Amino acid sequence: MDGLTVFGAAAVAAMLVFYALERRGRVFLLAFAGACVASSFYGFLAGTWPFGVIEAVWAGVAARRWATTKAGAANAWARGS
Repeated sequence: MDGLTVFGAAAVAAMLVFYALERRGRVFLLAFAGACVASSFYGFLAGTWPFGVIEAVWAGVAARRWATTKAGAANAWARGS
C-alpha cells in the first residue's frame, strides 16, 4: 500500500468518525469539513476528479452548517432537547 492510499483511507475514516460525532458539538462539524477537504485533496491527487469535486462540495456544506449552527444547538439536539 502506497502513501497516497494510506492518506486517502485515513481521510475517509476521519470523515466517518467525525460524521458520527457531529451531534456532540460544533467542533466535530468543523472537523468533518476538514476531513472532507482532505478526502477531496486525495481524490484529485489520485486522479479521480469526480470524487474530489463531490468531497469539496461536502466540505462546503459541512462548513456552512458549522457557520450557521449556534454554539449550544448541536449539544442540545444530541440530548433530545
